[in-house]
Amino acid sequence: MELTLTTPALLFPAISLLLLAYTNRFLALAALLRDLHDRYNQNPSPQVWGQLQNLRQRVEIIRNMQVFGVAGFFCCVLCMFLQFAGYIEPSKWVFAISLAALLISLALSLREVFISIDALKLELDDIIK
Repeated sequence: MELTLTTPALLFPAISLLLLAYTNRFLALAALLRDLHDRYNQNPSPQVWGQLQNLRQRVEIIRNMQVFGVAGFFCCVLCMFLQFAGYIEPSKWVFAISLAALLISLALSLREVFISIDALKLELDDIIK
């Protein structure tokens, strides 16, 4: 496989948008977490407690999504540096690590989506009752 300096550079816009999306998710969850915390302090209920537990898990997953996204970005830059320095074979391995980190980040993102669906089910169950 031919790996040029531009190949990892093609991922830069995608990774940047991915990290921006992860940050927006985190900020939205942080605001929701603060709101639910206040609600729980005013009127403790099992439904709100379940939501808080759900949010705790989602925040941890988003942190890991960001870690693997940044690792993928870091490896893309490192790959380009290795290519520039003439270390072609190691750059291929670093690029593969970058792709693996991004795959893990996306898999975690999918997991977080399923957990958020569970949170919506808690809300719907509360409404139905």
